[in-house]
Amino acid sequence: MSILSFRTSSRSVTETVNGSHKFVIKGYSLAKGMGVGKHIASETFTVGGYQWAIYFYPDGKNPEDNSAYVSVFIALASEGTDVRALFELTLLDQSPNGKHKVHSHFDRSLESGPYTLKYRGSMWGYKRFFKRAQLEASSFLKDDCLKINCTVGVVVSSIDCSKLTTIHVPESDIGSHFGMLLENEEGSDVTFSVGGERFHAHKLVMAARSTAFETEFFNRMEEDDCDIVVTDMEPKVFKALLHFIYRDALIEDEEFFMSDISIDSVAYILALADRHHATELKSICLQFSAENLIAVMQSDGFEYLKENCPLLQSELLKTVAGGDEEFSGEGKCRSVWAQVSDGGETNDRSVRQQTWENGVERGQSLWVNLSDGVNNDRSPGQEA
Repeated sequence: MSILSFRTSSRSVTETVNGSHKFVIKGYSLAKGMGVGKHIASETFTVGGYQWAIYFYPDGKNPEDNSAYVSVFIALASEGTDVRALFELTLLDQSPNGKHKVHSHFDRSLESGPYTLKYRGSMWGYKRFFKRAQLEASSFLKDDCLKINCTVGVVVSSIDCSKLTTIHVPESDIGSHFGMLLENEEGSDVTFSVGGERFHAHKLVMAARSTAFETEFFNRMEEDDCDIVVTDMEPKVFKALLHFIYRDALIEDEEFFMSDISIDSVAYILALADRHHATELKSICLQFSAENLIAVMQSDGFEYLKENCPLLQSELLKTVAGGDEEFSGEGKCRSVWAQVSDGGETNDRSVRQQTWENGVERGQSLWVNLSDGVNNDRSPGQEA
């Protein structure tokens, strides 16, 4: 009689799910005096399935310190019970020295273990994070601005019963290789002159990443033509464009990030979003334009839409009509049709009766009516 025996195994894996958030505090001097125990909160961010926030106390958290220290804490901003985590707070030195002030829980995990947050609102941090007088005289404060980095490591446990060996596949670094090719200018065969600056690049790379460059290089340019003059772009913008083409990543410079949508910019952003199929951004632009219809219609960008993107006008009209129905009851937003009525002598009823049966042509006729109502006090050639 033979006995069959089976050997099984499992292992418990406890690790941290890490995430970071950068909190920029502008106008530090204006925040002073808000009161002990009162804080400025960052936007919430998600790590390990929980939401977190950074709390900065300009006058400190502890009344006994008489505002001699600033306090910094990390708070659990979502529902949770006994959430175990490691933390790190870094006050960035904004001088070239880069001697950051770091308070880290990660390098002390063996001594005390992870910190446990019992419930929503529980915090970890330092009441005496930095002496305020020293902070204000240091390079940590620059242009009335502080920068704080926060790293959270949420502890998670799991049972691994897999018989297969998991192999970690490293992330692709092809972008960094192409980036070095751009920086070293090795093998470059085309030069762009932009605003007095020269940029060396590679035709094959540019053509592979952009159909516009592919057409320019292989269908229009002479084979020995290696110098291109760009007249409608600033050097820093063209540099950012090359960075994206070669590295497939945005340049890490706050100057290039679009922080918001404005009356003057929304029409141009809408056109770009439509062209590059950025559906979420396009939807936001349409809604913003509908809610600020009269002001947008008076912008230069709207004239650009009328001349170059007639189909977008029809979509905007539909958004306006939908927005009017949505907010006609107890909505928080004022009716866009009321905006039209306030903007001029356009008859509200006649505007509502316009349809889109004939597509763009009917849409364009409505814009003419609206424009007449908005601009009835300006001469035809006068700018807004």
